[in-house]
Amino acid sequence: MIVVTGAAGFISSCLVAELNELGRQDIVVVDDFSREDKVNNLVGKSILAKIPRTDFFAWANDFAGEIDFIFHLGARTDTTEFDKTIFDELNVAYSQDMWNFCADHNIPLVYASSGATYGIGENGYSDSHDILDQLKPLNPYGDSKNEFDKWAIKQEKTPPFWAGLKFFNVYGPNEYHKGRMASVIMHAFNQITASGAMKLFASHNPDYKDGEQLRDFVYVKDVVSVCTFLMQEKPTSGLYNLGTGTARTFLDLTKATFNAMGVSENISFVPTPEDIRDKYQYFTEADITKLKSAGYTKPFYTLEEGVSDYVKNYLTDRNYY
Repeated sequence: MIVVTGAAGFISSCLVAELNELGRQDIVVVDDFSREDKVNNLVGKSILAKIPRTDFFAWANDFAGEIDFIFHLGARTDTTEFDKTIFDELNVAYSQDMWNFCADHNIPLVYASSGATYGIGENGYSDSHDILDQLKPLNPYGDSKNEFDKWAIKQEKTPPFWAGLKFFNVYGPNEYHKGRMASVIMHAFNQITASGAMKLFASHNPDYKDGEQLRDFVYVKDVVSVCTFLMQEKPTSGLYNLGTGTARTFLDLTKATFNAMGVSENISFVPTPEDIRDKYQYFTEADITKLKSAGYTKPFYTLEEGVSDYVKNYLTDRNYY
């Protein structure tokens, strides 16, 4: 069987759907299942068992011999949360326990790292293990992910295969519960639906015009495709960037959303809040050389393709993947 943590959340619930499409129904989902706004993410999916996060290791010790693979994607992901103790418990200590469990029982592991580990990108966006000590994340969330990455690569006892995925700006279905942490595409769709217009942050950097701040936006269907590729192929263990490798502007994204909705463009700009201006990223772009070298050759959705699929097949009728 396959274990997926954070399974009621955005990326993990899409992964469960992808695994179902590959014929796997022996999936054990792990999460805090108390949030009603995440319930629909798992409706209609074929699963073997639901295990509360706090009960997982007690359960897993009894069934370790039956587990083929673990996707540990559960984490506290709020970049506006500054209580470090929350991240120490959920993103570091729990992940260390998961690693050690997999190493002890010879179970392959894919876990969620983050592009947030790169900070403002002053050291570039290479997933080389050699630069981890130089990275300067901008918040406790990014710090927690980088701390675990640094811990992982130092371990002598490891799972038989492991990969830490540095997710860049993921968007797509099943993020309805994320509120302000949802993708800009979802926020754009909601604003355009409500007012026929979209407001973007103005640039406060002379090197970038308004709306031309750049991000590596990656569609969740590509993310789960990479996850299943790693499960099936088990290439060289290590950290892997997971983005498209191509940065696009917020204007590109917003125009694609207007186009997918069939609405005339109406874009304006508002000042970036002063409390985040000094930590605002103007450019992110995943170096995916390592992922390609590992054998992943499937083309990624372009921004326009991904936004069109997301808007027309999911957001318009509030469908789930």
